[in-house]
Amino acid sequence: MRNGVTAPLAALLATLALGGCAVLGGLPAPSERGERLAAFPTRDLPLERPVTIRWNERMVPFVEAETDRDGAFVLGLVHAHLRLGQMESLRRIAQGRIAEMVGPFAADIDKSLRILGFGRAAPGIVAAMPAESRAWLDAYLEGVNHYLATTEALPHEFALFDLEREPWTPEDVVTIGRLVSTDVNWLVWFGLLEQREREDWPELWARLLEAGSNSTASYRLEGEGETRLLEDILGGLGRSGSNSVAVAAGRSASGGALMANDPHLGVTLPNAWIVAGYRTPSYHVVGLMVPGLPFVAVGRNPWIAWGGTNLRSANSDLIDVSGLPPEAFETERQAVAVRWWFDEEVEIRHSPHGPVITDAPLVEAGAAEAALKWVGHGPSDELSALLALNRARDWEGFRAALADYAIAPQNFLYADAAGDIGQVMATRLPARAMTPPDDLIRPLSAAADWERMIGTADLPQVFRPQSGLLASANNRGAEAAVPVGWFFSSNDRMERLQALLAADPEISLEQLAALQRDVYMASAVAIRDVLLRRAEGLALAEEPAEVLALLRGWDGHYRADSRGALAFEQTLAPLVEALFEDADLAAFDAGGRPFRLIAEGLAALPDATLQPALAEALAGAAPGVERFGTWGAQHRLVLQHPLGNLPLLGARYRFADHPTGGSTSTLMKTAHALTTERHPTRYGSQSRHLSDLSDPDANWFVLLGGQDGWFNAENFRDQVPLWRAGEYVQVPLEPGEGWGETVLLEPAQ
Repeated sequence: MRNGVTAPLAALLATLALGGCAVLGGLPAPSERGERLAAFPTRDLPLERPVTIRWNERMVPFVEAETDRDGAFVLGLVHAHLRLGQMESLRRIAQGRIAEMVGPFAADIDKSLRILGFGRAAPGIVAAMPAESRAWLDAYLEGVNHYLATTEALPHEFALFDLEREPWTPEDVVTIGRLVSTDVNWLVWFGLLEQREREDWPELWARLLEAGSNSTASYRLEGEGETRLLEDILGGLGRSGSNSVAVAAGRSASGGALMANDPHLGVTLPNAWIVAGYRTPSYHVVGLMVPGLPFVAVGRNPWIAWGGTNLRSANSDLIDVSGLPPEAFETERQAVAVRWWFDEEVEIRHSPHGPVITDAPLVEAGAAEAALKWVGHGPSDELSALLALNRARDWEGFRAALADYAIAPQNFLYADAAGDIGQVMATRLPARAMTPPDDLIRPLSAAADWERMIGTADLPQVFRPQSGLLASANNRGAEAAVPVGWFFSSNDRMERLQALLAADPEISLEQLAALQRDVYMASAVAIRDVLLRRAEGLALAEEPAEVLALLRGWDGHYRADSRGALAFEQTLAPLVEALFEDADLAAFDAGGRPFRLIAEGLAALPDATLQPALAEALAGAAPGVERFGTWGAQHRLVLQHPLGNLPLLGARYRFADHPTGGSTSTLMKTAHALTTERHPTRYGSQSRHLSDLSDPDANWFVLLGGQDGWFNAENFRDQVPLWRAGEYVQVPLEPGEGWGETVLLEPAQ
């Protein structure tokens, strides 16, 4: 809720300013699409048969290969060509090797990441991977490594971070998969651990649990200190937000089932996604891919489409291990390489219930000694699950693909060419009792809950819902026989989706596109209404009275040109600062329901306390309303690489600064601090997808940024104007000869 660490890696990247490194040399010269395509390898490749790539004007590729092996190999080439610098940075973050890139400021972050241990289960997962999946993964990595070993023009990041050409391994891919599957509950815990020493902690914990678990279901079955730095890394990479909608043919204006997805992640350049399509004997897909992961996470094939949102399920526990004897722990020591400084060492204590997470330098937990018990530290093969999902042709194939899926927990939505829709809660949970936990750190006896696990097949699913509509927005999904979770997203987005979809008997893709840009926020309106009721009878001077009039006339939409939204935020920030303790606001924010808890707190205050503070806040808001004029003048869409946070030199990594609408819990999410100052959004909507299953070519995508991760390339941020105008790029399953430039890749002679 407060200003502080405003962007991922801000403090640690500041060390680059001391390094006399490639950052001083400036960015690559601008390059046109033709230059970038000419740099793509096309000859003397280790292929079995010729392969065709069609590149459209936005540099979206469609790969056509006669063998799966060739298709995966070329997909690896494509990912490396477009995003090798990003992939290499992501690999090192997942491995806890940031200090190798940026120096001593990151050493404690690396130590914390090593204790979290994203790669702990990777060797076992790779060893048990089915032959079909392993062959696809190996061929993909062969393509990545061929590009890495042979390209003459390495991305800017190699010189900037002094990176070496290290071959990629299957374990690298699995470890990145674990990183982007971060349990979002950790973001809650890291914000609350140090508050356990409060005298009123039991009451506060109970309030947070009650607010966080009060989540609107998708269906019912018949009958955002240094700790924050680590949170920014994990929250910006994990799929902790999104909206997803499936519309059955009977509710669709086109007569075909519809699918709409807009993931919410960190707002940075390059974008977190690549749009791609490919056809091989086993696969025929288009969609969003994470650079470095060889499957389509959100998209469609000729028969089905899929998407989803993070379920926010309770896939972890903090277990009190303070009572265990010393011999119950095993100690592992790992070297932490540090650029420009002496190398360091991290000591990782392993308990029978997981690593002792309270040993992590950036986890502030007071005297607590707790182990992290996480599903992700055990074996589960999401790569094979998602490859099977990419091949699925019907509901049964979709369900079967997800049967053993564990993390990141997802409300997966489904639509098919027959016009049907469905939803699966895909995760793995311990068989806990339904009673909410008494504390954030659970007693040692709670580890027994993990002796029996509940999987996707045991959780509620729905197919052909009577309403013909399904939506998900990081909500509960449905009630289950075990607790699904305790900290779901606020109900703003879910209830807005349900209300807008239910209002029309026929839904079109155009309406779904409008939903992805909707900026109404009911929880803000609830606070505004409390303020209006309590402002009755206040004697106000002219300027604060004008602010109150703006509040009264505001329709609850955070449009960029809204004066009412600006007046609300300019009033709310000083009001809560005056009436709430910083620690309470931090707890509300960590729990994910700050506006609900603020509204309850304001409503409970007597007039003698609230009214003078409100009058002062309205008076204080008047200069800000006058200064900014509109919400978008204060609330900014700043497009930058994380290096943009560097003092002085960071300006060259900041590429655009636009007014934007939206807020923290609007469908078009643009999360921000509660402040009266000009501020950027660092997390929220950053990609969009629409598909009409009645037409294999009716697929549209857009990225907040562009396809190419090469700095200053023509397609580095060319989709930003499309994004701001609400436009999309069509990506057909059957691209014709006129769809983009055709490049033929030939086997080595």
